[in-house]
Order: sequence, then structure tokens, then C-alpha cells
Amino acid sequence: MRKPRLMTPGPAMVPEDVLLELARPVIHHRSAEAKEVITEVAAGLQEVFQTKNDVLILTSSGTGAMEAAIVNTVPPGGKALVLNAGYFANRWANIAKAFDINVVSIDTEWGQPVDPDRVAQALKEHPDTVAVFGTLSETSTGTGHPVEAIGKVVAQTPAIYVVDGISGVGAMECRPDEWGVDVLCAGSQKALMLPPGLAFVSVGPKAWKQIDSFDSKSFYFSLKAARKKMKEFDTPYTPAHTLILALRAALRRILAEGVENVWRRHRRMSEACQAGVTALGLELFSSRPAEGLTAFRVPDGIKDAEIRNKLTDRFGIYTVGGQDKLKGKIVRIGHMGYTDELDVISALAALEMALTELGFDVEPGKALTAAQQVLLGQRVAAGVA
Repeated sequence: MRKPRLMTPGPAMVPEDVLLELARPVIHHRSAEAKEVITEVAAGLQEVFQTKNDVLILTSSGTGAMEAAIVNTVPPGGKALVLNAGYFANRWANIAKAFDINVVSIDTEWGQPVDPDRVAQALKEHPDTVAVFGTLSETSTGTGHPVEAIGKVVAQTPAIYVVDGISGVGAMECRPDEWGVDVLCAGSQKALMLPPGLAFVSVGPKAWKQIDSFDSKSFYFSLKAARKKMKEFDTPYTPAHTLILALRAALRRILAEGVENVWRRHRRMSEACQAGVTALGLELFSSRPAEGLTAFRVPDGIKDAEIRNKLTDRFGIYTVGGQDKLKGKIVRIGHMGYTDELDVISALAALEMALTELGFDVEPGKALTAAQQVLLGQRVAAGVA
């Protein structure tokens, strides 16, 4: 018997009580009950996002939130500065180009954090930049970016700062109101512990001023329409309201634990996983690891698919490989949302055994010892700044 463990960086595991909400009879999405749920959820999202601004609810994947953030803030022909440091960061550029927005890309080596000084220089060279698009947690590389430092740079200019927090919100510290993040996007299937299908966008005053300055070509993803209906704790179009009911249960879990405690839990799990991986002689891919996943380079002589398939077929643990130019080069282990320390320990134990069976020289228990020392506060994980 294999107990499945979804240790991917999204979709992530969903708690049983959240899943049970999805089994309830469907209510009408314009009923008083539905509005009561949105009222509670709206307040809970503000707490999780650490913002006083409205957090708008969209029925889409996280990419829908990204599209909404772009098309509502930058008019066709306007200039967008994209902090391109990974597969998903580059998605900002792809979406912008689809809407005839001029893109200036700051390319950073994958696995390295974006340099705030380069952002400052680019803004000096392009003073007509309307918005800067960056990432909190780059899922494709397992890298966390210095959002706070970049926010301070952008705040000194007329441009707004838009951040993809899809795999970061709820997994790592982010304080948009304090850090100068004008728009923050998130998705339901990561640290917020839901199935895919909902996306969220928080919008600050500087961003609303830009949004209100022109008529965007958005319809379904119109943030103006979403803002208008959110005043009534409603949505402009039919929402995935069964998922919103489940979101209420997930948010209650997060708020009961405490947002900062949730961040600390993710930090511990991240550091423990990194320590375990490096203790096996494996190399972390990122120089500044994010806290919701761990990415490591595939060792010579073994294929990434062999590792991942062994983890799944033998132990029921699902992980993912690299994307685009990292395909076949890295393995990514997710530890976000409904994941605890023993899930990480289990994944490391399975990794030890999988590598051993694939002929990699492993000292049994070495990864577990290193991870447990981190969890017990006896050491700091290698590679953690």
C-alpha cells in the first residue's frame, strides 16, 4: 500500500475539512449565504496578504490574476519592466506582449535573485516605465526574490510594482503595504491549501490611480468591475463559489495558526529540506531558496525522471522536474500549505532510499539527521542566507 503525498510546488495537499466543504450541496452564488461567505473570506484574505487593501477574487488560475494585473495597469503601447529570472517570471513578458505592451526585460540567471540595483538603473534608463513586474517565489527555480528591497526602489518612481506571489503568499513573509508592493497576485492551489480554480489580486492606492487613468481592454478580468462588486461582497460574474466556501475553511486554519507562525513553519520545513538534500551530497539549485519548495540539481549518472518515478511508484511521493531550459536538470520538492515537518522527513527518507536503489552512494539516515537537527534548532541549513 502506498499513501499518496503530493509534494509538488502546486497543486499542494488539501486538508480534509477543506475537501469536505466541496461535498456540501451547492448554494446559489447570489444568495445571502454566499455573500456572508465572501464577507468573511475578504477579511481573511486581507490578513493572509498582510494588507489593508481589498483583495479581489477571480475565478481562474494564478495566470488569470497575472493577466488581470497587466491588462488593467498598462495600456497598449505602454512600457512594462519585467524582472525575468525564471519560467514564470518570463510569463509576465509573454502576457504583456499579447496585449501590445512594450516590454523591457531585466534578465537574471535562473537560480539567482534579482539585483535591486539593476532595477534602479533600468528605471533611470526607462523613466516612462508604467509598471515593474516581479516575483516573490519563482516556482521554476525554487528562488525567493528580494521583494522588499525592490519595492523601495520602485516606490521612488511613478511606476507601480506588481508581484507574482502565486507560490509565495502564505508560504513566506510578504508585507505589501510596508514593502511598496502595489499589486500582489496569488493562486488557490499553493500555500492557501485549495484545489486550483481561484486567483486573488490585492490592489493598493497607487495602482488604483493608474488603473483609473485609462480604459483597459479587459472584460472578464476587469479589476474595476471586480472592485465595484466587492463593495457589495459579490463578484461581477459567476464565481467558483464552492471553492470560495472551501477557502473559508482554509483561511480559518491559517488564521487559527497565525500568519507569522505559518511563515515560520514554512521556513523550518524549507531549511530542514535543504539541510537533508545537501547532506546527501546534492547541490541546491538556488542561491536564495524560496520557502515553499526545494530545488536540487540531478546528480551525474541519474535521470531526473528516474528519481521522480521511483519516489512516486515506490513511495507514493509526487515531485516535479525542471521546466524549459531546466528540464531534466533539477528536481523540485514542494513543502507548502497543508504540509508539516514529518511530511518533509518522509520525503527525505524516500529520497535516500530512491537514490540508493538507483545506485547513488547514500549513507542511510544522513539526510534525516541533518533535517532533524534543523527542526530541533541545532543547526542552520546549508545555503540559507
